[in-house]
Amino acid sequence: LASADGSPPPAKKRVLSGVQPTGVLHLGNYLGAIRQWVDMQDEFDNFFCVVDLHAITSPHVPKELTESTYRTAALYLACGIDPKRSRVFVQSHVRAHAELCWLLNCVTPMGWLEKMIQFKEKSTKQGESVAVGLLDYPVLMAADILLYRAQLVPVGEDQRQHLELTRDIARRFHDQFCNKASKRRPTFVEPDALILKESARIMSLQDGTAKMSKSAESELSRIELLDTPDEIFRKIKKCKTDAIMGLTYGDPARPEATNLINIYQAVTGVTHEQVLAEVGGMSWGDFKPRLAEAVVAHLEPIQRRYNELVAEPEYLRSVLAEGAEEATKVADMTLGWAKDAMGIVPPGAMPILSPMPTAARKQAAPVV
Repeated sequence: LASADGSPPPAKKRVLSGVQPTGVLHLGNYLGAIRQWVDMQDEFDNFFCVVDLHAITSPHVPKELTESTYRTAALYLACGIDPKRSRVFVQSHVRAHAELCWLLNCVTPMGWLEKMIQFKEKSTKQGESVAVGLLDYPVLMAADILLYRAQLVPVGEDQRQHLELTRDIARRFHDQFCNKASKRRPTFVEPDALILKESARIMSLQDGTAKMSKSAESELSRIELLDTPDEIFRKIKKCKTDAIMGLTYGDPARPEATNLINIYQAVTGVTHEQVLAEVGGMSWGDFKPRLAEAVVAHLEPIQRRYNELVAEPEYLRSVLAEGAEEATKVADMTLGWAKDAMGIVPPGAMPILSPMPTAARKQAAPVV
């Protein structure tokens, strides 16, 4: 709609984000990211993908990856992502991601990647079996973002290093191929961080100082979005707490208390102050069942919608196909600009070659 003076409305800033399809999405993925994506759908021009190419940087079972990819997409929709307002697609369905990653590999110094904290941590766990893909993970992430010329990327503080690397790669590319001598405009947009609400940072049920994670060994550490009510009650009953009577929030000595109050606040929609006024004097034995009931009630409509979606596989396929088609239009344009800047020509665009000078032709060795 036009503004009161008749001028067109300002263009929405573009956002790109995604989650790996490893395992089942958990409460941390939902409260810390996906629910915030849902809330920003009318504010930004959104591209949300299931990043399956990132998932294969660690050992995986092919059949499980296939199922998890489509399950993750279904959960995006069940959580409230609207295909009419956001493009939803699978990363590998847009070939430009892998192709731009290779181009960016050729301008990214190895030393930059070796300094990445997540690579150091994960490579230590995997030992000598660590794959090149894990080292190259941040370059693929940079390709994901730069392809769509996204101005904003929702990240937590622990992901800021990867976003800064994306900006560094874009600058290096521009310095080499879009400088004054080339007379080319910049190919990419340097993205800024869209910092997610810190209050939505959900920690492990077994360690209030560690993020809730799909890769944690104990399934008791996380509540998955498709857990049954009985499983949710069991996990919350067994979650780590302390021996102190009463609940407090923000006490560094009681990270588990802060985490559980965060979860209760997030699924009920009340403030921390209201939570403490309601349950601050409770024992853990009284609070845990109330928390479990609140989580079950919050997840029930998501689980109901998920079941409806998996009963309509053709609808899910059509949403992902349409999303990939729209994403490809944007990605292929950016990829074409990047290839042109690097001197890689498309089929049929061969330049006019200069013939050898006459003297050089006479001296050329005969072809045997």
